[in-house]
Amino acid sequence: MKLYGIWHSLGALSCGSLATYVSLKLLDRRQAHTEHQHVEDSLGKGHWCHNWDRREYQTSNVDSGQLAAGAEEPVALRHIVLVRHGEYKSTPDGNRLTDLGRLQAHRTGQRLLEMGIAWDHVVASTMTRAQETAMIILKQINFDPLKMKRCELLPEGTPCPADPPQNRSACHVEQAYRRDGPRIEAAFRRYFFRASPEQKDDSYLLIIGHANVIRYLVCRALQFPPDAWTRFSLNHGSITWLTIWPTGYVTIRCLGDTGYMPVTELTHRRPTISVEES
Repeated sequence: MKLYGIWHSLGALSCGSLATYVSLKLLDRRQAHTEHQHVEDSLGKGHWCHNWDRREYQTSNVDSGQLAAGAEEPVALRHIVLVRHGEYKSTPDGNRLTDLGRLQAHRTGQRLLEMGIAWDHVVASTMTRAQETAMIILKQINFDPLKMKRCELLPEGTPCPADPPQNRSACHVEQAYRRDGPRIEAAFRRYFFRASPEQKDDSYLLIIGHANVIRYLVCRALQFPPDAWTRFSLNHGSITWLTIWPTGYVTIRCLGDTGYMPVTELTHRRPTISVEES
């Protein structure tokens, strides 16, 4: 009888623990949903969401906004420079840079060298035109190609349905977004965040990629509506520079800069195929 009572008590305790565990998980899920909804509401109203990278908690009490006891205050800036690949065309070996595209990449590499930046990291899309652009730029900035990272999240794609919409069927856009959207959003989360308190010096990250991806990353970083990514254009080889401050604020130094190239070398679309080439 005593043994039965013990087992009964243990069973009740286990059930109580299980109920407590389930309740806590439900509360955590509800809190996460509330935080996500708060972010969405802030973006919709044009308000700046301070905890956009979910890193504010590292240094402060989110509720009071005060520096947590014993926590160090972050001091470093994270500079992210995004470069679009050079002009390219379709060939039997895939989409490769044109002669002009290689010249554009060379001009961009020279410009980056003139900036006098010591690059901490260089990342490039895995697509051929981005890789070719990266190799030309690396020679100009004296960066070891073996240290460059090839990122599978950065290839070109459709990040989200655009407003105004693209000149494509709604079905095609939907399929492309479902295929590419989560990957491109994952790229944003991988590379865009404020520096940790442990980082004492400013850092410089160079990303070589594609127009759609860069435009979407800019909209997300500045907390503009992401579907506005088609409202501006980027030239081939252009430079876009964003800075993430220790407070979490994000500022843009330049957007699609190609002022260092002669006007005759500026392009933003693939060259048209002539009758002879076709």
